[in-house]
Amino acid sequence: MNRELLKELGLTDEQIEAVMKSHGQTVNSTKEELSSAQTELESYKTQLSERDSQLEELSAKSQGNEELQSTIDALKEANNQAKSEHQKELELTKLNYELDQALILNKARNPKAVRALLDTETVKFDEEGKLIGLSEQLDSLKESDSYLFAGEESNPTPPAPTHIPGAGNKTNPRNEIDPKEAGRQKALERHKKEDE
Repeated sequence: MNRELLKELGLTDEQIEAVMKSHGQTVNSTKEELSSAQTELESYKTQLSERDSQLEELSAKSQGNEELQSTIDALKEANNQAKSEHQKELELTKLNYELDQALILNKARNPKAVRALLDTETVKFDEEGKLIGLSEQLDSLKESDSYLFAGEESNPTPPAPTHIPGAGNKTNPRNEIDPKEAGRQKALERHKKEDE
């Protein structure tokens, strides 16, 4: 998204500034989340590699001691489980990031609200790293709840006003009914309803 594209769509400078500010906030928050997740991942990788090397040292030193060897094997298993859990967390973080980006690209007005309506359990990555199971859900949401997505309007500016104050033009025609006659008609209608 850039300013030239928005200008081509006919937005004013104030509207462009508001759109860019909103888009910037969304992108910055997503970047911050990704950065913190990457930092956390690097920290976990460092901790796991340190533990693995410590376990290897202990394993070499404990040859012949069965009880210590079983403790080391248990610790290795715990480390392997921790690695798999961290891998799942990384995949979930990546999935969330890609999902947010897809919602932004599909012009979701409120990505959190749209995300709440999605079945994220069925959204997965394929072998190429692309999301599968999302486009069908988004298409169905666009049909059923189109108000959640920004439209593809070719003319986003409002139509020109038909009434100009002070111009002397009358755009609202007056009814030429006599007020007494209108009251008499209503009274007759009410009287007929009471008689029935």
